[in-house]
Amino acid sequence: MTVLIGTSGWMYRDWRERFYPKGVPQRLWLGHYAERFATVESNSAFYMLPKPETFKAWADRTPDDFVMAVKVNRYITHIRRLRDCAEPAARFLEHCRHLGSKLGPILLQLPPNLKANLDDLRATLDALGAARVAVEFRHSTWFTDETQKVLTERNVALCMADRNSQPISPTWRTADWTYLRLHQGRADPMPCYGRSALDAWAGRLTGGWSDLEAFVYFNNDPGGCALRDARTFAGSVRRAGLEPTRVPSETISVG
Repeated sequence: MTVLIGTSGWMYRDWRERFYPKGVPQRLWLGHYAERFATVESNSAFYMLPKPETFKAWADRTPDDFVMAVKVNRYITHIRRLRDCAEPAARFLEHCRHLGSKLGPILLQLPPNLKANLDDLRATLDALGAARVAVEFRHSTWFTDETQKVLTERNVALCMADRNSQPISPTWRTADWTYLRLHQGRADPMPCYGRSALDAWAGRLTGGWSDLEAFVYFNNDPGGCALRDARTFAGSVRRAGLEPTRVPSETISVG
């Protein structure tokens, strides 16, 4: 099993001089990041859909083996709330395709107050077509057998999520790949993860997904926690008998 490990975004000011060397301009940060990680989750597309040439520039600045997951624009998830999304979904995909072979999964993160509506979910997944999609549900009404069936029928991954060093979603296997987001640990300093929590997630992957490709992203960016935790998690993955992608070799300070 290959475990692709990265962070949710790369443009964080407090990573300057903790991860990005002094004097390196922001336009070069992605290249620096991609030399040390094989994947990243782009959150910027959620807030404002980048232009096609921006996606093309990101592809040009990264190594051949680099993969970028892209979070679906909030116009689809939070404004339209999955209703009548065929046109904005097509526009989103048209922009993303300029990543070429470096386009990874599409993350559909739903609002925490959006209750289950399987018809709207089906229509949105159909609009996203052949893209590899993961869905992060944040309202408990989605966690039903019916939802699991919809995902499984379409080979769509349930986005597993962690907050405060414990799962906050089911750990369903719904596709021939999987996706995990780690939002916040409870180690010192906050919001970092401790070794035991990361070992537990490596164990879960070994137990249920050892034959699948897994995408794992750390969203606990304050103070450089995501960077350090991604590096630590790679060790947890190796000890569990799985194969992580590259992570920084240097120790990363946090706080």
